[in-house]
Amino acid sequence: MATKFDNSILSAALVGYQAQLEEVNRKIKGLRARLGGARAPGASDGEKPRRKHLISAEGRARIAAAQRKRWAAMKKG
Repeated sequence: MATKFDNSILSAALVGYQAQLEEVNRKIKGLRARLGGARAPGASDGEKPRRKHLISAEGRARIAAAQRKRWAAMKKG
């Protein structure tokens, strides 16, 4: 049996869910504060997570060359 909802019921449900969401967000914020501000991967507060380490093109080239050298030694030996 399908129940037909009018806009007032749907609006009230939306208000209730938004209140629950705000409460959950407050609890998450409190837990993060207790953890020392650690952020979970993918968590967002409206800002993107910052990258911690940037490697220059020269650094990537050195790493790639070293890896090729290791593979060559492994295939040869």
